Amino acid sequence: MNFALWIAAGLLAVVALGGGVTKMFVPREKLAVAPGGGWTGDVGVGFVKTLGVLESLAAAGLILPAALGIVPVVVPVTAVCWILLMTGAMITHGRRGESAFVLLNLIYLAVAAFVAWGRFVLEPFTG
Repeated sequence: MNFALWIAAGLLAVVALGGGVTKMFVPREKLAVAPGGGWTGDVGVGFVKTLGVLESLAAAGLILPAALGIVPVVVPVTAVCWILLMTGAMITHGRRGESAFVLLNLIYLAVAAFVAWGRFVLEPFTG
């Protein structure tokens, strides 16, 4: 189970880092015309960049605390935060009628729920 939880957290971290870097460094105008990025045209640049920073921090929070052995409880806490972020993403894409992106965000949410449950209940880091 430990291996499966590491893989799930790692995959989620890759997704978070990819989304975070994109939101931080790709111009909002370019994001707005990308598939699933239309919502960025409806919000301010600061909001998009802030989400990018939060996603990048989530990538770090899913891996580094456990890998370094420094407050590893941050891993499942980060997974819970990711669940909240994906809930917001699902609402946003749902309002825009982007059902494929709602489904994708639901998958990410489910992986995060697995990591949170696994690290809080099934196989918490001990230390």
